[in-house]
Amino acid sequence: MTDKMKFCAPCLMGVEGLAANELRELGCEKVEAENGRVLFEGNEETLAIANLGSRYAERILILLGEFTALSFEELFEGVRALPWEEYLSKEDTFPVSGSSLQSALHSVPDCQAIIKKAVVKRLEGKYRLSWFPETGPLHKIRFRILKDKVSVMIDTSGQGLHKRGYRRNSAEAPIKETLAASMVKLSRVRSDGTFFDPFCGSGTLLIEAAMLAMNLKPGLCRSFEAEQWAQSDRAVWKDERERLRALARPEVSFQATGYDIDPAAVELTLENARKAGVIAHVGARVRRVEEFAESSPYGCVVCNPPYGERLLDLRESEEIYRAMGKVFVPKKGWSYSVITPDEDFEKLFGRRADKRRKLYNGMIKCQFYQFFK
Repeated sequence: MTDKMKFCAPCLMGVEGLAANELRELGCEKVEAENGRVLFEGNEETLAIANLGSRYAERILILLGEFTALSFEELFEGVRALPWEEYLSKEDTFPVSGSSLQSALHSVPDCQAIIKKAVVKRLEGKYRLSWFPETGPLHKIRFRILKDKVSVMIDTSGQGLHKRGYRRNSAEAPIKETLAASMVKLSRVRSDGTFFDPFCGSGTLLIEAAMLAMNLKPGLCRSFEAEQWAQSDRAVWKDERERLRALARPEVSFQATGYDIDPAAVELTLENARKAGVIAHVGARVRRVEEFAESSPYGCVVCNPPYGERLLDLRESEEIYRAMGKVFVPKKGWSYSVITPDEDFEKLFGRRADKRRKLYNGMIKCQFYQFFK
């Protein structure tokens, strides 16, 4: 790999600014936020740091190049011109996947085939081979064609970065870790704070809040595809892991408490908190939201209440929203943040949010309502 690389970090719509600021704090250079992704530059240390330390990005991709293509010939030549031999050895496996939107080249399978053929053609010329066994480490090639602009990338993460390694089991309809981390950050969780999730499920919001408060980086307990590459320096990954691990603050006074009506969910929350290494700062017990009452002088409530599409589910959700409005009372030192796709939430909750922000929970467009006055 070269000393200077360009990277692309796809992220959930609505959290580009968070992802960009985090990458700057991690030491990445020339960070630029775009719709649904963040671009930045750096070296192999940057690659390791971004994978190990990013809470909000979905994955880290090496951006090999971008160009305009209106025909398959232009796509082929544009891909063949890229320096694939710097990233792919003779034995490496390199499948191709991607997407195309609002572009002349709209057939994704055809684009996959053309890109694969172009990469092989480039490698044939560099390695003087006519056949590649593809038995080595995985280098997944990803492409995006948007309004005829082609972006060609190599995935360095493997599994998405939301796979932290602590949540092997989950309750029904779990929230994605990257979205949970974003909600926690937007709620301005403090390292000496008191945090609550009255619908804790498998504990994702609680764990992400504790990890943020402790400055515990999310990728320390998992591996990444690029670590296995022949082109990678294993010592770089080892050194960055140790350096980031040393930045953790396990002694903070932060405390997170979760509630759920399902005893199995409470047990799952505690099990996942133990796996994540934050059990000293996380507790959970069985309690209905109607029973929510805390005497702490300050607190931060962040939650993803249940919602449904069937009529009965909708009625139950509405009752939950009304109950939340009664127990989440305005109080100095307290804030309440709720994510939901329900456009009538404020009316059912009983007051208008002080701030609202559009976020996506998977493919579901939601609003993140914040009450802090």
